[in-house]
Amino acid sequence: MENSHVCQKTAKDISLRELRDRLSDFARVRRWEQHHSPRNLLLALVGEVGELSEIFQWKGEVARGLPNWSPADKEHLEEELSDVLLYLVQLADVCGLDLGKAALTKIVKNAKKYPINPTKSPTYNS
Repeated sequence: MENSHVCQKTAKDISLRELRDRLSDFARVRRWEQHHSPRNLLLALVGEVGELSEIFQWKGEVARGLPNWSPADKEHLEEELSDVLLYLVQLADVCGLDLGKAALTKIVKNAKKYPINPTKSPTYNS
């Protein structure tokens, strides 16, 4: 678990279940579980979202792919996005929720709520 093999897989290979299990092991071996209440994890998540938003706070509009960002800025963004993801996965886990299933269910609900209108073209650039 603690080995550097964590980075050997690509992001497409990692499931939410694997992240959940690794995070659970990480907390267990450090005896942090007692601190991982839903409330504490939510507050930590909000703090990480704040750190993520600080990255963008004074940048104005940012182009897709971040072509004008330095490698260091991109790495910082990756770290903060990862922190948000990891706390979100942990929060769902301690609440006994299947985050992957919930996300897929939400996509279906959103598709019904926002049906495709064939007479309108998308307002975004693809």
